[in-house]
Amino acid sequence: MRSVKIEGLKQEVAPLIMGSDYFTPEIYDLVSQNLDAFVAIGGNTIDTAFIYCGGKSEQAIGMWIEERNNREDILIWTKGAHPNEKGKRVNRDAIAEELAISLERLRTDYVDLYALHRDDPDVPVGHILEALNEHVEAGRIHAFGASNWTWQRLEEANRYAEEHGLIGFSFNSPNLSLAKAKEPYWHDCVSVDDEMHAWHVRTGLPLFSWSSQARGFFTGRYTPEDRSNADLVRVFYNDANWERYRRAEQLAKEKGCETIQIALAYVLNQPYPTGAVIGPRNEAELRSCREAADIVLTPEEIRWLDLSADRDGAA
Repeated sequence: MRSVKIEGLKQEVAPLIMGSDYFTPEIYDLVSQNLDAFVAIGGNTIDTAFIYCGGKSEQAIGMWIEERNNREDILIWTKGAHPNEKGKRVNRDAIAEELAISLERLRTDYVDLYALHRDDPDVPVGHILEALNEHVEAGRIHAFGASNWTWQRLEEANRYAEEHGLIGFSFNSPNLSLAKAKEPYWHDCVSVDDEMHAWHVRTGLPLFSWSSQARGFFTGRYTPEDRSNADLVRVFYNDANWERYRRAEQLAKEKGCETIQIALAYVLNQPYPTGAVIGPRNEAELRSCREAADIVLTPEEIRWLDLSADRDGAA
């Protein structure tokens, strides 16, 4: 698997990142089974967040790491500053409060990767960077990034960091998938569009995609006529995405793999460093993801899947 180098980390991030939005101590046997299998196929990074399952996701991960005594081998990525019922949380005090709670739940004194779960454009980027740099200096965070920020705010933040001698954002985490979102899956979420794609090509900033397989759009369980999943219909159902599905299905037959594996390979074969958050619930799904990580797609195949070129490569 092609790994991603992040400044400040002792090891590179393997491209398959384990999602944990269903982890809880109540299903610890399943959590530990899936995490053990994830590590066995070369995975080393676990994605979680302050809000996942009301904090139970972080608790379950902490239990597993303590039981396996493998903290030095595992990269923990958590997120904070998601809005709550009282409003936005992208400020110094909220970040510090939530990070302290996350570290306690995770049974560790640092996280390798930290991301702001949302942005608040009303807060100057300088205030945000200064707060995050304090946690880096204290050793509580080794590298930080942003989830669901626009590329313009990321560029503004990293320009500020460079001008003021601060550490900037080391990665971005929007939604990137072969199926293009018509509207945000959740409020204030950001998906990669042509402008953000071009920005990543230009800057080379690593991108870690959530919903990298489009919430199951490419599994074969759905058809244009099946409208049973209202969210999937709302976000992904249109003629362009069904054509992308058809092309992924055709390419999968040619390469002897599954359609959903082509969709995951699409994310991992971009012209800048990428990782994909995955959510396998069993070893079969995990093996499928691992096989997809080895699929090489040419730039011409990427453009064809993306509907930006014909099969002969012509635009």
